[in-house]
Amino acid sequence: MRMIILAVLAMMSSVALADDIDDAHRQAISGRDSYWNCLARLYQREGNGTLSGPDFTSLIANACPSERQNFRVTLMDFLSLQFPDVDAGAHMTTANNAIASAQKDVVTAFVKHKAAAK
Repeated sequence: MRMIILAVLAMMSSVALADDIDDAHRQAISGRDSYWNCLARLYQREGNGTLSGPDFTSLIANACPSERQNFRVTLMDFLSLQFPDVDAGAHMTTANNAIASAQKDVVTAFVKHKAAAK
């Protein structure tokens, strides 16, 4: 009987962890979408046409600080649950790389659009 109770408790714990991981994943996706939407609004803002590529890059690097931080935190939370044996520094690196990639994509689109407009 004791083994059955332990097995049921282990199964319940596993289900709870899976639910936590799913919830953390949804939050990370929401954080990503919020950050991307903020960058997209900045990309579409009037007056950007006068900016050079380096000026726009600087603008994007400093843009959307709360959305960027929320994305970083929610992604790290998800990664920590999904991969608990991986060092927290690696999760931070992954989150920072995701943010850098988003910024690079927006800047690349800006530079290509600006070049096509000439």
